[in-house]
Amino acid sequence: MADPHHNSAILAGVRERFAESTDFTVGLEEEFQILDPVTLGLVNRFEDLVAAAPADLRPHLAGELIASEVELKTSAHARLGDAALELARGRIALCEVADELGLALGATGVHPFSPWTQQRIIDTPHYRLVENELGYVAWTNNTWAMHLHCGIRGADRAIQVATRMRSVLPELLALSANSPIFGGRDTRLASTRTQTFIKSFPRCGIPDAFADWSEYADHVWWLERAGSITESTQIWWSVRPHHAFGTIEIRICDAQTELSDTLGIAALALGLIAEYCRRIDDGETLTTHPRSLIEENLWRSERYGLDGDLIDLDTGRTRPTRTAIEDLLGAADTHRDTVGLGPWLDRVPDILVHGNGAIRQRALLDALGGDVRAMHAHVVERTRASAHEVLTHHATGVQR
Repeated sequence: MADPHHNSAILAGVRERFAESTDFTVGLEEEFQILDPVTLGLVNRFEDLVAAAPADLRPHLAGELIASEVELKTSAHARLGDAALELARGRIALCEVADELGLALGATGVHPFSPWTQQRIIDTPHYRLVENELGYVAWTNNTWAMHLHCGIRGADRAIQVATRMRSVLPELLALSANSPIFGGRDTRLASTRTQTFIKSFPRCGIPDAFADWSEYADHVWWLERAGSITESTQIWWSVRPHHAFGTIEIRICDAQTELSDTLGIAALALGLIAEYCRRIDDGETLTTHPRSLIEENLWRSERYGLDGDLIDLDTGRTRPTRTAIEDLLGAADTHRDTVGLGPWLDRVPDILVHGNGAIRQRALLDALGGDVRAMHAHVVERTRASAHEVLTHHATGVQR
């Protein structure tokens, strides 16, 4: 039988790319706000920042829709620790470039006070396409995220793991929530970024469950034939197969001020991916949950972060979000050594005890008498300092 997708430009060569992929290679991406160092408002200086970057750093920088944002991405690594080192060094190098230009960098899921009307869309073919298609939805998407890429060998296996990872996206969001302040006020959400981006963009958020590569490819080919998409990156799901890299990409998490938080969240996600691959390889059928049920938990994580309850999707009972994450931590921990998660996985219990970025922002804002700019000044300081701490403590495996 002829391949029903043989005319698809989007799917060309992708199944083969997954066949050649290596299990559990890891790449990390972080998005940063480009700021005026005095006002701490957003400034449209992406092109200047990239042009001033040293030659070895420049290939690891990318634009992300608006000119007041820059993405730092690592190479693919066999071990999380190597990606951690590259990310820490990259953060520091990028901060130094910003210093030279009279700029500052910060990392939270949304900027706490700069208006979207003052941000410029960058001039690239992809983002011209996004702006032309989405208009207001693109203009108002002033958000910052962290992404994890994980290599998985085999297209069917990758789709099965991505489908299973849908169910734990709310836990990963709750752990990473870092955007409670927006428009100069507390939104009462732990992750305003989730509302601003995931609830606005098309083909975003929780995808449907796909049983295998063929079912996924049918969906992509349907969108392509219908004229909805012309490239795979117009599918913005919170977990998706990445066609160019042969990875699955976790995209649910807010940008993290503390680099150790980025690495802890990445370690948890990587450990879960490894666990689901093990179950597949052992002949188990992974549990699949309806999107509508996962959405119930996603809302709870968006609203309450770590301080709420999540529904056990198998029993329908609720339990504290921290307990739900602890359960996932146990599954991930079985792969600590084989996938190289230590010492980063140890950061997760610390976040559960001391709070995530949203909790820290609110506490700091309260301590500062509601001074949003002073709160964001602390974010800028920690964005750089936490990278130095990761480098300092990496050799001993100790994290702050």
